[in-house]
Amino acid sequence: MGWFNAGSSVARIVIRKSLSQGGSYLTRRQTMPSKNLSSHSTIFRVMAHTASVLPSVPLSGRTDNFLDGASSVYIEELQKAWEADPNSVDESWDNYFRNFVGQTGTSAGVSGQTIQESMRLLLLVQAYQVNGHMKANLDPLALEEREIPDNLDPAFHGFTETDLDREFFLGAWNMPGFLADNRPVMTLRSILTRLEQAYCGSIGYEYMHISDNDKCNWLREKIETSTPVAYNRERREVFLDRLTWSTQFENFLATKMKAAKRFGLEGGETLIPGMKEMFDRASDLGVENIVVGMPHRGRLNVLGNVFRKPLAQIFSEFDKNAKPVDEVGLYTGTGDVKYHLGTSYDRPTRGGRRIHLSLLANPSHLEAVDPVVLGKTRAKQYYTNDVDRTKNMAVVIHGDGSFAGQGVVYETLHLSALPNYTTGGTIHIVVNNQVAFTTDPRSGRSSQYCTDAAKAFDAPIFHVNGDDMEAVAIVCELAAEWRQTFHSDVVVDIVCYRRFGHNEIDEPLFTQPKMYKVIQKHPSSLDIYQKKLLESGEVTQEDIDNIHKKVNSILNQEFLNSKDCVPNRRDWLSSRWSGFKSPEQLSRIQNTGVKPELLKEVGKAITVFPDDFQPHKQVKKVYDDRARMIETGEGIDWALAEALAFATLLVEGNHVRLSGQDVERGTFSHRHAMVHDQETGMKYCPLDHIMHGQNEEMFTVSNSSLSEFGVLGFELGYSMENPNALVMWEAQFGDFSNGAQVIFDQFLSAGEAKWLRQNGLVVLLPHGYDGQGPEHSSARLERFLEMSDSSPYVLPEMEQTLKKQIQESNWQVVNVTTPANYFHVLRRQIHRDFRKPLVVMAPKNLLRHKKCKSNLSEFVDVEGHPGFDKQGTKFKQLIKDENDHSDLEEGIRRLVLCSGKIYYELDEERKRVDGKDIAICRLEQLCSFPYDRVQRELRRYPNAEIVWCQEEPMNMGAYSYIAPRLCTAMKAVGRGSWEDIKYAGRGPSASTATGFLQVHKNEQAELVQLAMQPQPIKFFC
Repeated sequence: MGWFNAGSSVARIVIRKSLSQGGSYLTRRQTMPSKNLSSHSTIFRVMAHTASVLPSVPLSGRTDNFLDGASSVYIEELQKAWEADPNSVDESWDNYFRNFVGQTGTSAGVSGQTIQESMRLLLLVQAYQVNGHMKANLDPLALEEREIPDNLDPAFHGFTETDLDREFFLGAWNMPGFLADNRPVMTLRSILTRLEQAYCGSIGYEYMHISDNDKCNWLREKIETSTPVAYNRERREVFLDRLTWSTQFENFLATKMKAAKRFGLEGGETLIPGMKEMFDRASDLGVENIVVGMPHRGRLNVLGNVFRKPLAQIFSEFDKNAKPVDEVGLYTGTGDVKYHLGTSYDRPTRGGRRIHLSLLANPSHLEAVDPVVLGKTRAKQYYTNDVDRTKNMAVVIHGDGSFAGQGVVYETLHLSALPNYTTGGTIHIVVNNQVAFTTDPRSGRSSQYCTDAAKAFDAPIFHVNGDDMEAVAIVCELAAEWRQTFHSDVVVDIVCYRRFGHNEIDEPLFTQPKMYKVIQKHPSSLDIYQKKLLESGEVTQEDIDNIHKKVNSILNQEFLNSKDCVPNRRDWLSSRWSGFKSPEQLSRIQNTGVKPELLKEVGKAITVFPDDFQPHKQVKKVYDDRARMIETGEGIDWALAEALAFATLLVEGNHVRLSGQDVERGTFSHRHAMVHDQETGMKYCPLDHIMHGQNEEMFTVSNSSLSEFGVLGFELGYSMENPNALVMWEAQFGDFSNGAQVIFDQFLSAGEAKWLRQNGLVVLLPHGYDGQGPEHSSARLERFLEMSDSSPYVLPEMEQTLKKQIQESNWQVVNVTTPANYFHVLRRQIHRDFRKPLVVMAPKNLLRHKKCKSNLSEFVDVEGHPGFDKQGTKFKQLIKDENDHSDLEEGIRRLVLCSGKIYYELDEERKRVDGKDIAICRLEQLCSFPYDRVQRELRRYPNAEIVWCQEEPMNMGAYSYIAPRLCTAMKAVGRGSWEDIKYAGRGPSASTATGFLQVHKNEQAELVQLAMQPQPIKFFC
């Protein structure tokens, strides 16, 4: 490309000079409808500001107005220097003069061509490459008025009608497309014809924003072919069959289910054959698994025609009286609407292979599924050892309004090239309705195209007229080839329309009357394609009728079969995790302790560096302290407990992945999982070196982009692929997690109930009141507790052999106060035969608190140590009072129940006031509420006043969740009711915390003193 850059720079001088004389061409546009204008007689326009064409004279004699004197002298001197010694000039100019001077004199008809004309011609070609899409026939409705850039007009570059049949030398540049060696000489008419065919037909290519010349050249070779791509009869018959299925499926549903919402694909039916072509081509290029995410529009069509979900089952889901059959021991959940469900299928391809397709279930929150798709794809790549990322591919389907408007699209695109998040390229398909619900594009985005955000990531964008079946096939195949060649994102923008409203019972004429009057008269893409094939003689009307008859016959038969179809909720759950229990199946409680010799072994491995590694001196001290903790077995802090949990799980063969903002060091500089050499800058992760030959990705700790929604969604998708992995996302501060609220609300808390999909994702949310203000104090614990699905008024079965409380909950919420308990709760995620999300209110000041330590004996599975009980060593849902009370303590006047780091402040105050008649118990697990443990403590202290203490305001934190459940537990053991629960904490507040440090200290002291006061506590109102 060296010569091109040189040529372009000179050409820009030409343009700048003409602009200085004739005004700015940037403000002059030719407005044209989007239909393609192919006649060259319409190309040339009278341009008042276009300079006249210059005569062909030798370079040394040029005195034209396009190049100023300095530029003329410069080029002439360069040419003279080159003639004397080609090595004396830059390689780009050597190529330019060698090709131009060496060829124009030997080609008939071009001997008078000047360097200036050559550069103008190159600039004309470049104009089409850059702006040809602005003139392409993209809108099937021909409603969009598009401004055509002036530089697509040959007259802008100094050419006239008389030049059309004149031959021009393009050069032999050893480059693809119009500059290829096999066609250096062409008439201007031929050049323009092929430029119009390539760039201004039914496909509009945007790729010149890509900074990589190799990628641009690859696309030029695909686009600027000598002749347009043409499919043979056999392929066209396949297109016709697939398009007929897509169209007739929607027509059939419209006839049989007139009053039902189905969010049909009418107006965008070419998506179905396009997807099939894409998948077939991807399979030819080595793809074995494709993970797909999409919105509700067209989903039923995709399920039926691409993923081959039984049509009878799809039709049965329209039956208002349908409900899942009761199956013993089988959890059926609450369900979801039919156009949100997912499926999986092994699809045969055109090349005789089979490719596994997974369509993820998703909510109506548009684009929320995007990062989930990427996470699941990345996990598939890990488990199939797909290091080149060529066997597993992500495809995400978007709407035009949501692609431009939803921020998670940008967050997802932003993950595309990050080392620990890339999937080797995602294919994005935009089903462009040209309207978002009722909002026109001019009100829904500020950019020319809905896909413009993708340009920031050097993704090529292929706009295509959705009525052109074969053009859709071309770009879908090209997208698959791009992804497999360059392993980066690509966008296919199918410009179509929505034949009905947002749904079938919506009236679009209210808001888009002009558009829908055109749509009412517009033929379907199937009608258009059938007409094309009939006119070409490749099919007959009888052929078309036979296809229609076959499709309608099958649809009618499947509709009849649907009357007897039993909606088995497991029909689509083909990839159920073998051996894992549903909420209705009893799961055995397992120990989480480990052998002491294993702890010692891994403890040593994770506390040493290579001999030649030079960590920061403070980090070195941290690791030396950890080594001492392992050696002495005392003073284990939070970070070491976490590392031991990770290490022991790794040794047991489990994958461990932790990501989030600043997680490598830790927001509070406590973790230091990734250590940097102070001399070389090299990184070293001790947890990558526990076992000989350990896969470096088996343990992954990765700082993420500054995103909550996108990254949490990614990790959720990752956790869904395989149950034998501890997948964790940590927020920088818990306060910031609400940037991912959609993932919490629609996926984590409700995913199993809606879609029967378990996952064991762990979410670490730093939480605690330290005087850092309202945005650095609260992870909004109350929101996670409010979304729990357990009844506060019903005591669950608590018999250990029958207990299913956690299994029947939608997730777990914990607020842990000891390193050992943190160790066990992480290991518990893996050591059981079901999976539930785990939300951890992670500590901040407890990370270095002198009292927040554990002994190594609390981690081991050896009888006799303090952490061992009847069930062995495991996570403690409630930690009883530290004062080793007996089973009955009638002299205790107050039982304070609390959770989190407030315990240490309460205990300090109790010691200060010598409150020996006060017991403090910690609820380490809030959800599911540990009724049996709480009742044990209520029986232990029969005369005690019951107090709930928290540092959050009364309308936040755990109070509103704990109070009714504590009341239920109290009633069951005869200890009173709601009025007997006393509250010690902050009053109700709009803000989570004060922004004034002294106010915080006063509030904190008051609530702690209230909990420890000698007088009875009055109920706080």
